[in-house]
Amino acid sequence: MFQLSVQDIHPGEQAGNKEEAIRQIAAALAQAGNVAGGYVDGMLAREQQTSTFLGNGIAIPHGTTDTRDQVLKTGVQVFQFPQGVTWGEGQVAYVAIGIAASSDEHLGLLRQLTHVLSDDSVAEQLKS
Repeated sequence: MFQLSVQDIHPGEQAGNKEEAIRQIAAALAQAGNVAGGYVDGMLAREQQTSTFLGNGIAIPHGTTDTRDQVLKTGVQVFQFPQGVTWGEGQVAYVAIGIAASSDEHLGLLRQLTHVLSDDSVAEQLKS
C-alpha cells in the first residue's frame, strides 16, 4: 500500500490551463519514480475521453488503460492551485490529484479519494 508523503504535496502552484496542470502533475509523478515519461500522453488522452473533474473544485487526472505499462509504482501527487484551473465549461479545479496505478489498484484509491473529497468542508479547506 502506498503512503502519501510531504514531497507528494505541492501547495500554491500555478497553471494557465488544464493541459499545463496535467503536464506539471505528470512531471512530478515521473520525478517521484511512479511513471515513465510517456504516462503524460495517457493522462491527456483520458481527459479527451472523459473529464476527470469530480466537482467541489477537485480533479483526479490519471492515465488510460493503454498507458498502465508506463506505471512503475503506485503513487499520487497532490497539486493545489489557489487561483484555480479551468477544467471544463463551468468547472474550476483548485486541487488536482494525479494518480498512477497499475492494474486495478487505482480503483480503490479513487474510491477512497472520492469518499474523503466529497465532503464540502474538506474541499473548502483544500482551496485555501
